[in-house]
Amino acid sequence: MSVIIILIIASIVVAGGFLAAFIWSVKSGQYDDTYSPSVRILFEDTTPAKKSTKVEESKNNLTVG
Repeated sequence: MSVIIILIIASIVVAGGFLAAFIWSVKSGQYDDTYSPSVRILFEDTTPAKKSTKVEESKNNLTVG
């Protein structure tokens, strides 16, 4: 039974260490993205291509007979 208590305490200490490291990295600006906002406009999607004029002409040339 004492082994389980030791393992629980050890896991809480390790989890606390990871939490402290995460908080430290956030406060130090590790996750700040300074590059993407300045070049976001350069990577925008292209506009879709226009429809073929042949398709439009064939629709206009249909006759009822």
